[in-house]
Amino acid sequence: MIDFSAWINGFTTLMVTTDPPGMVPIFLALTAGMTRDERRSVAIRGTIITFCLLIAFGLFGDDILGALGISMSAFRIAGGLLLFWIGCEMIFEKRQERKEKTTETAVTKDHIANLAAFPLAMPLIAGPGAISATILLGSRTNGVLDVLALILMILITCLVVLSAMLLAGYIDRLLGETGRNILTRILGMMLTALAVQFVIDGVRSAIPA
Repeated sequence: MIDFSAWINGFTTLMVTTDPPGMVPIFLALTAGMTRDERRSVAIRGTIITFCLLIAFGLFGDDILGALGISMSAFRIAGGLLLFWIGCEMIFEKRQERKEKTTETAVTKDHIANLAAFPLAMPLIAGPGAISATILLGSRTNGVLDVLALILMILITCLVVLSAMLLAGYIDRLLGETGRNILTRILGMMLTALAVQFVIDGVRSAIPA
């Protein structure tokens, strides 16, 4: 039986950590000087790479942790703390500044053909927060239906991010800098609350009743 409440919380976490609104100005800066077709190609390739990465971490992340001797309780606590930090960065605009610095460095050092993989897919879309959230979601899978729900969740998230990039120019004009800042702060507040819940769940599972 699928726990819809848990999956909705997980989906919200994944959406917030990939941060589609925050990707709009980053994508525009990253693809400055490109034609519409070139931007579309970079966006699609970056989304496909992101989808493959998140699927891999979602399905096999638990096994990787087990091989390293890391319990899921410990990872829930560590992942929750990481997501809390990212949420605070979103609230105080630090995350956007860091992403912009990453973009500036990458544009000068990497060829345009590689932008879809680095830095677009990783670390800008599938960053530490999104990967941690995906592994935590993967640890909840119990049966075929849960696995399908996880894949669907990642697919929808990637499609939302892709849509934001394809419509980046329109969204940027619609929201403006003030609108993006307000939306990012709201998403940051949601992420910090979800992160605290991850830590609470990790502590509860680590300490016997």
